[in-house]
Amino acid sequence: VQLQASGGGLVQTGGSLRLSCAVPGRTFSDYGMGWFRQAPGNEREFVASVNWKGETNYALSVKERFIVFRDNARNTAYLQMNDLRPGDTAVYYCSVALSGWAEDQDFTYNYWGQGTKVTVSS
Repeated sequence: VQLQASGGGLVQTGGSLRLSCAVPGRTFSDYGMGWFRQAPGNEREFVASVNWKGETNYALSVKERFIVFRDNARNTAYLQMNDLRPGDTAVYYCSVALSGWAEDQDFTYNYWGQGTKVTVSS
């Protein structure tokens, strides 16, 4: 499974970005989808996820600001990021869980995209 993440860029504090993750294939609706991020010098951390039923999960640091959702007709998962802060600066990765569930632990995911960089200026 090859993932293609896009939508990163440079934005000012308080701005918004929408990340997309396209997953080719016929069984996208069966997958769990996760978003993780890694800032320079830090470990990769969980951001948000949506399981095959559409149920979502968020890290506390992004709850109320980020929205994760999926469009099964387009085989795409999205991460809508609002009220961005400099602390959100990182490379963002999307991931696929073949199990269909969407946990907050990276070892539960089977495939990873190449990452898209998000920079939030103060």
